[in-house]
Amino acid sequence: MDERKATIASNLIRLRLAAGMTQAEVGEKLNYSDKTISKWERGEVTTDVFVLMEIAALFDVSVDYLLMPHAEIEPIVYNKPKEPHYNTRAITAIAVLGVWTLALLVFLVLWWAGYVMWLLPVFAVPVSLIVLLVLQSVFHKGHGNRYIIAAIAVSLVTALYLTFLRNNPWQIFLLLLPICAIVFLAFRIKKR
Repeated sequence: MDERKATIASNLIRLRLAAGMTQAEVGEKLNYSDKTISKWERGEVTTDVFVLMEIAALFDVSVDYLLMPHAEIEPIVYNKPKEPHYNTRAITAIAVLGVWTLALLVFLVLWWAGYVMWLLPVFAVPVSLIVLLVLQSVFHKGHGNRYIIAAIAVSLVTALYLTFLRNNPWQIFLLLLPICAIVFLAFRIKKR
């Protein structure tokens, strides 16, 4: 953590404690969560100048006071071990593109062998959505999974329709109404 972040963090801690406030109370006054205030006080992140102005106004000090070290308190430096941070969006994109690359490779190999399987890319859609669902659950604790599951249902029904296109089974799309309703209602179930 650099010295400026440590200075702001230690000043914020000192001012908050001197005011007898909790991190939650400071967060409520500034419209931020207590987790954000905690990150500021640990020096993990800093705020922009507008938030510094709000903090200064809250504790009746100047912004310069927040930015400068003071003799009465040493900046608190947290030596947190460095953890590798991975770009989860890039990992997800690579995995989904990997599914599409594999589907295209199989399609081309079969085409060169004399078998044109035009439905292969159609079935790559639900497979890539399933990969997306798994990675979304792992990296983002399942936020947005209801939409991905609904998209999987729509893509599977569409793929089945295209598979049996000769028979024109348009009625299969009627399944989407209860499936999507079940998916969205299932995500509304909460423990009491």
